[in-house]
Amino acid sequence: MKTSHKIIAAALAAAAPVALPAAASAQTVPGLAVANPDAIVVNSAAYKLSEQQRPTTYKAQIDAAEQRRAQIQAQLEPMLQKYQTDSQAASPNQASLQQQAQQIQRIQQSGEAELNRLLQPVAMSRAYVLEQISEKLPDAMEAAKKSRKITLVLNPAAVVSADQAYNLNQAVLTELDRMLPQAQLVPPADWKPAAQRQAEAAQAAAAQGNAAAAGGR
Repeated sequence: MKTSHKIIAAALAAAAPVALPAAASAQTVPGLAVANPDAIVVNSAAYKLSEQQRPTTYKAQIDAAEQRRAQIQAQLEPMLQKYQTDSQAASPNQASLQQQAQQIQRIQQSGEAELNRLLQPVAMSRAYVLEQISEKLPDAMEAAKKSRKITLVLNPAAVVSADQAYNLNQAVLTELDRMLPQAQLVPPADWKPAAQRQAEAAQAAAAQGNAAAAGGR
């Protein structure tokens, strides 16, 4: 069973600085570069160090989740085996199979929710680190642009092919590591991710607007 941490960082963890699609060497256009923000973030010193530290800092939560995952899997295995055996019968009982499938699905869904709760501190730590790095990324990008005299930066997704001379990843990464060599691993007790803070602020503003409109009637 896979556990979703509700953040995109896990999907980016294996990323490496992306080389540009190869093109025949040619004279480069001054002021133009290509950079991959996601690859820069996950290859930064602060991100890599946090990934090394987190398993130790959150060992209790990770161990508890792994133990619970094993228990859920042990509970599901005989149920899955029975379902498979029953489904291969000459005349399978479709009502029974449906009931078994629903029970298996309920256990899987509740198990995933439980694992997510156990691993929530780990997910929050990763989100906190990513937010700290992301806040520094624009400054690092601007510093790299200034040092290379760049005026336009493209995302690799918008580029069909380009000479490696346009690749700005390493220059941005160098500036980012200088600005933030290490991120704070453990978020404050009342910290919330930016998306959640923005959503709550929007809801509060809407509620305030509705109250003001009602009061003006």
